[in-house]
Amino acid sequence: MKLNWSYFVRLRFLGGLLVFLTSTSPIFADDQTPTYSLPSQPSLNFYGLPGGIDTPSAVPLPDGQLAIGVSTFAGTTRTTLSFQATPRISASFRYVGIQNFNSGGFATFRDRSFDLKYLAVREGKYRPAVSIGLQDFSGTGIYASEYIVATKNFNTAKFGKISISGGLGWGRLGSDGSIGTPFGGSRPSFDTSENGGSPSTDQWFRGEAAPFASIEWQVSDKLGIKAEYSSDAYDLETQLGIFERRSPLNFGVEYQYSDRLRLGGYYLYGSEIGFNAQLQLNPKRALTPLKVKAPRTVVIRPSRQVNPDAWRTDWAASESAPATLRDIIAPKLAGEGLRLESLQVRATSVELRVSNQRYNSSVPPIGRSARILAEILPPSVETFVITQVGNGLALSSVTIRRSDLEALEFQPNAANALLAVSGISDAAPQLEDSVSPPDLFPQLSYSLGPYLSPSFFDPDEPARADFGISAQFRYQPARGWTIAGELRHRLTGNVEDSERLSNSVLPRVRTDTILFARAADTTLNNLYASKQWKPRSNVFARVSAGYFESMFGGISTEVLWKPVNSKLALGVEANYAQQRDFNQRLGFQSYGVATGHVSAYYEFGNGYLGQLDVGRYLAGDVGATVTLSREFKNGWELGGFFTLTDVSSEDFGEGSFDKGISFSIPINWFLGKPSKQTISTVIRPVQRDGGARLIVPGRLYEQVRGAHVNGLSDDWARVWE
Repeated sequence: MKLNWSYFVRLRFLGGLLVFLTSTSPIFADDQTPTYSLPSQPSLNFYGLPGGIDTPSAVPLPDGQLAIGVSTFAGTTRTTLSFQATPRISASFRYVGIQNFNSGGFATFRDRSFDLKYLAVREGKYRPAVSIGLQDFSGTGIYASEYIVATKNFNTAKFGKISISGGLGWGRLGSDGSIGTPFGGSRPSFDTSENGGSPSTDQWFRGEAAPFASIEWQVSDKLGIKAEYSSDAYDLETQLGIFERRSPLNFGVEYQYSDRLRLGGYYLYGSEIGFNAQLQLNPKRALTPLKVKAPRTVVIRPSRQVNPDAWRTDWAASESAPATLRDIIAPKLAGEGLRLESLQVRATSVELRVSNQRYNSSVPPIGRSARILAEILPPSVETFVITQVGNGLALSSVTIRRSDLEALEFQPNAANALLAVSGISDAAPQLEDSVSPPDLFPQLSYSLGPYLSPSFFDPDEPARADFGISAQFRYQPARGWTIAGELRHRLTGNVEDSERLSNSVLPRVRTDTILFARAADTTLNNLYASKQWKPRSNVFARVSAGYFESMFGGISTEVLWKPVNSKLALGVEANYAQQRDFNQRLGFQSYGVATGHVSAYYEFGNGYLGQLDVGRYLAGDVGATVTLSREFKNGWELGGFFTLTDVSSEDFGEGSFDKGISFSIPINWFLGKPSKQTISTVIRPVQRDGGARLIVPGRLYEQVRGAHVNGLSDDWARVWE
């Protein structure tokens, strides 16, 4: 271990700060004010992370929080998306533009990077929070650094809320005021010719280390003041003449404009003025609270002792009874956004098969169907079996005793009590001796509306988009059969204006996006037919053919094994894909490829999902994709993925391997009305040809899992909704 004693005073400063943070003396307290307070929504630094101005703090975001930070100073603009994936782990994706970057021939240098941060020690009454972070650990490395930081928060009546942080940084954060190399080693300087994308594990916590510190004073609910000592020397920027760093001290004032938006102005490094806008959203708290029509109360049967005739069962012998009950039940279900698929009636039991047309959860249809059955069926029917059907697939059966429904509706903890006495089981592929509505098939739905097709991270234009009109249709001629398509007409946009044509050495399965955008304004985005069925218990199957996406069509087959009470699911998919003409009409190009994957899916609990896909990709490369995501009870889902194949990083090109972030946001989060629609997108730092997977509409796992045991039990509180 090497130690630079000329900077011993800085080490003493850091040590003194840590002693202060861990002191048992409540310095800022008085008799009436508690000394321990965690901020409900910490402010963000210029990297879009909780922190001072240009340095981090140890404070995490609230669990599940999504934060977007946009900061600018000295010709540098950073846009960061951060997500508190677990109470201890946060992940960030950052996109940066640095003007006047005259190294490597860049007028404006644009860079993408990822961060990870781990809360090692939670804050206590006298104990500071301690976090360990990796900054730009998987990019080109222009902002690469690692840090250990401690933070203590104080809530006082006299001074307001005060947060003090101090830490030790490496890389960027170890470039000014070094105290030596605590863990030895050296770090290479930033190289603009590197592809980036691969974690440089051999550099983590290596080389020079330096202390940094910050203090934040929340004067009132609206006003905050910050000051910090930064250990970032900005060597590259000062060498290139981008700005002059005259001081390690930064100062700022921030204004909490609303619960979600915070704005700030700053004086940085003795020479620059900067600005920061911080937007924080939590998927758990909708922009518009969900408003649903109040459900009907459970109709209580008359007492058998008082009215024994009402409990007679001879009604079930009538051949017309099933159809009569079907015709009464079906319109009431339709009023609740549900479609009656089939009905099997017995003297003491009934099975209702229903498809959900309205809710983004599989639980409300159970409760609402049960109430309708309790209102209409004769008193002798004690057992309700409610089976949910999706696109011809019988997903699961929930068995509820009518007497439990009657007894528990207004009891404390009614949802958990009902779940405890109900059963969730696999559903038979077909329901024998049942009646279905005569107009069940064919079914036709269609829509006409706007579409927005974005394209991100072009070095010449960070965000491009096409906007136009989309016409979609969906036709179901029989159970399990679907014919669907989408026609688009572009009204305006600039995706085609990009000059960044592909230089890929692999088959160009994804990097010819610009050529597809230039070829035509009116395109057939997709047109396909599919058949889904359930060949046996716990097994689901699909066959699809047609134009699956804008770039490829072909034939796709899939089989999924998913027991109703299992956290694990296994699937096999085999496809033959042919590349479409650039004009996205009916023609194909000469390139075709056999592609497919073996997949494993696992539900870890509390909304955390994992997926592993192993197989062959569109460019003919072979490898695996790992996906981790988190789903919230209201339907939000956020995740990240990476793909490693037998394509070398050199052949892959910029980014080294495929990786990205996915979002799925339910429409009802914005509108406050029940809806199954979602807004979904995938953000990739770089779209290359390696690790590219065929996009196939209607893959089975997402259709199935929400109606199985884990999906139902996690959201069971909505059964009384």
